[in-house]
Amino acid sequence: MRLVAFAVLASLGTTADARADVDADEDADADIGIADAVYVDKSERRLDLLRDGEVIASFDIVLGFEPEGHKTEEGDGKTPEGTYRLDWRNPESRFHLSLHVSYPNEADRTQAEARRVSPGGDIFIHGTPGWAGVARDDWTLGCIAVSNDEIETIWDAVPDGTSITIDP
Repeated sequence: MRLVAFAVLASLGTTADARADVDADEDADADIGIADAVYVDKSERRLDLLRDGEVIASFDIVLGFEPEGHKTEEGDGKTPEGTYRLDWRNPESRFHLSLHVSYPNEADRTQAEARRVSPGGDIFIHGTPGWAGVARDDWTLGCIAVSNDEIETIWDAVPDGTSITIDP
């Protein structure tokens, strides 16, 4: 029944409305396969895993402690905006597991150099430092945080080199 409902919604062009049907929060252990892109909507506090442009899983997220706007310098508490790569992973992260976002890019470095500040770095998608879940308030230093169960699902689904787009 659920598959039929999703197929009907998809045929109507309302896959965004069908997002609840593929929400990984229902079963963080679900084998969702491999994603070919990651999309983050900062204003919705949502991370979507995509395959061929279709959402295959969605996760609630928290962001940097100053979440509005693009990261422009080290210590600003902002999560970057733009398109980057998830270029390497850390299985020994103090936040359970983490996937590195390739911030800063050339444009980020150029704007920071013009202002004579460091653009910052060490931006990751990561779990939590031993908590059962994710706090509802934005608390990271600019990273994207999910629960430890969710980062395990994302870790398994997202290969190194995957594109990540972070929208305001």
